[in-house]
Amino acid sequence: MRRIRLTLSYDGTGFHGWQKQPGLATIQGTLEQAVSEIEGAPVHVAGSGRTDAGVHAVAQVAAISIENPIPLPNLKKALNRLLPCAIRVLAVADAPLDFHPRYHALAKTYEYRIVRTEVCSPFERQYAYHHPYPLDTARMLELAPLLEGEHDFTVFAASDERDALGLSKVRTIFRSELEEVDGRLIYRVRGSGFLKHMVRNIVGTLLEAGKGNLDSEGLKALLRSRGRAGCGPTAPARGLFLISVEYQM
Repeated sequence: MRRIRLTLSYDGTGFHGWQKQPGLATIQGTLEQAVSEIEGAPVHVAGSGRTDAGVHAVAQVAAISIENPIPLPNLKKALNRLLPCAIRVLAVADAPLDFHPRYHALAKTYEYRIVRTEVCSPFERQYAYHHPYPLDTARMLELAPLLEGEHDFTVFAASDERDALGLSKVRTIFRSELEEVDGRLIYRVRGSGFLKHMVRNIVGTLLEAGKGNLDSEGLKALLRSRGRAGCGPTAPARGLFLISVEYQM
């Protein structure tokens, strides 16, 4: 048996997220169909995390276990031949048999893109949130780094079926920054892990700050609250990209 690590890039527009769902097009389901065709038997594809419907990935990481002796370069070519053009395998590599892309991840980086110009190009409309309305961007830039450090991010988490397990919602954010470039706001966040809708809820909260509805003390109070109420509305999925996943190996 071989354990193989895959690095993937995908346009999430036409998919119902990462996680396999009966009767729906998903990234995981589409990958499993392609890998299983090569293996000649059902193959499970494990991912580093479950991106939502409409969310994109520059470099998602997944892993498969197969017995097929196909050389890695040929496996990459075969997968890209079988997969739709919206999903590309960028790299394949041998991995330890116990490698899990989620549990062994040390950090992930996400990026959220907001177009601020009056008109959004049709070539960007599926890859950014168009928000041409007035914003105090200086306040947003000031508040973004306040999220750095170890916090309970319950207030920024959407309900999840795993909530019944009572798992900790404490995460460490290593970097949280907002940049204004050429009529766009780019929010980048690197952390030990992320909760369901966490980045999109953070972006929605920073937009509330930009509208004058939240200041630095209000954001700090949200982090201390550990409740589910008070954060801004969830920003649209189309502006979110998984940029990278980091490992020790």
